[in-house]
Amino acid sequence: MAESFRPTDGKTAAASIAPRRAWTALIVLMLGMFMALLDTTIVNVALPTIRTSLDASEATLSWIISGYALAFGLALIPAGRIGDRIGHKWVFFTGLALFTTASFFCGLAQNDTQLVVWRVIQGLAGGIFVPGVTAMIQLMFPFKVRGKAFAIMGAVIGVSTAIGPILGGLIIEAFGVENGWRLVFWVNLPIGVIALIAAAILLPSGSEGLSKTGNDWFGLLLLSAGLIALLVPLIEGQDAGWPAWTYITLVAGALLIVAFAFWELRVAKADGVPLVPPHLFTHPAFTGGVILALVYFAAFTSIFFTISILWQAGLGHTALESGLVSVPFAIGSIIGAAFSDRLSRLLGRRVLVIGTGLLAIGLIWVWLVLQLTPASDLTAWAFLVPLFLGGLGNGCFIAPNAQFIVATVDRSEAGAASGVIGVMQRVGSAIGIAVIGSVLFGTLTFTGTTPTAVADAFASSAASALAVSAGLSVVAFLLVFALPKRVTQQGR
Repeated sequence: MAESFRPTDGKTAAASIAPRRAWTALIVLMLGMFMALLDTTIVNVALPTIRTSLDASEATLSWIISGYALAFGLALIPAGRIGDRIGHKWVFFTGLALFTTASFFCGLAQNDTQLVVWRVIQGLAGGIFVPGVTAMIQLMFPFKVRGKAFAIMGAVIGVSTAIGPILGGLIIEAFGVENGWRLVFWVNLPIGVIALIAAAILLPSGSEGLSKTGNDWFGLLLLSAGLIALLVPLIEGQDAGWPAWTYITLVAGALLIVAFAFWELRVAKADGVPLVPPHLFTHPAFTGGVILALVYFAAFTSIFFTISILWQAGLGHTALESGLVSVPFAIGSIIGAAFSDRLSRLLGRRVLVIGTGLLAIGLIWVWLVLQLTPASDLTAWAFLVPLFLGGLGNGCFIAPNAQFIVATVDRSEAGAASGVIGVMQRVGSAIGIAVIGSVLFGTLTFTGTTPTAVADAFASSAASALAVSAGLSVVAFLLVFALPKRVTQQGR
């Protein structure tokens, strides 16, 4: 079994810990992070083939993406707290095992209900093991080399999300429309098995300095119920024709969120440990930053949901061709991320202004292309420059944004603030997909019997969806100015 790692404090900088064994353990953690983030994008290009293979509804396609994101986000804080109490190694191992199992059953799904259920479980599992990645990096690496470890993690996040659509397209191209989408989920199996074996052997199992705080399970229940109550009508309302229950459920969701806020205040006053510490929101800049995280992720994660549906269902292209459309965005993201740390030190908050500005310009440009170009003339080349600009902005924003939001609160609150930001990013992704999916399919109307009628209808609805994404990106650009101009050096 692995030897125990003692937490590092930056002053003792235990040289015997940081070198070989810690770096080997980091590879295991990165395998898990790679799987979790790959599955946020690889499934997008498989959606049209899933729709055909399982005769799935439009709402199902939204649930496949937003259900994963929501479950992922809701698990982050309680999983991190449990890891603090019992040790992060076995929480990471359990989440990774569940994630791998859920991936297997996603690929076995015989109908859309089975697929959505296992996809939600997969997202829940991702939210269980991902907090352990950052926590164990903090434990294994002394301060002087910790930044390098986090930089590697940032690179893995960028690469995994960037190659997802391309890898998904290649798999479906190689194995066919009927079964290719199943291999999109099963690609996790060999990675997961290798990572589980390596995790059991290599990850530290020390329990020094672990927190003894409890978990706010009732608060989690209220928050989960509220968010689900908001998502269900947003996703199902269009298919159902917006009956009365959808509006009632939306109101109920809002009331549950309000009840959650009051419960958190009550827990805090009783000297408990609330899921979301209310005192964080006494910092107006933090509140603005949290809203920024939600709005930004709602804007950008929905782009390729829209483009994948348009490119395959509307224009009749293959999954691989759909994946290739995203290549400029992926390249831009990698380039932007590579320079984001240096730019944030040099430019301060302006790097986020540049990032959100470029994303907004890119999305508005894509919307204009869809508005002004006949569907029959649409090619990937028309999106090359705007998607590259959007990706460049995304890369500049993703890595440093959490640092600037955390900088709005006291250093002692940094851990809690990071947890809240992670949840809001995933909730934003879920809400963004729900709203964009509703707009995309809600505006889809077929008129005429011309050869281009289907393409024209999908291009028009995609333009409407991109208009919402572009609008959200503009709001995100404005919200950046709520953040501090500089990030102060965090304590060790």
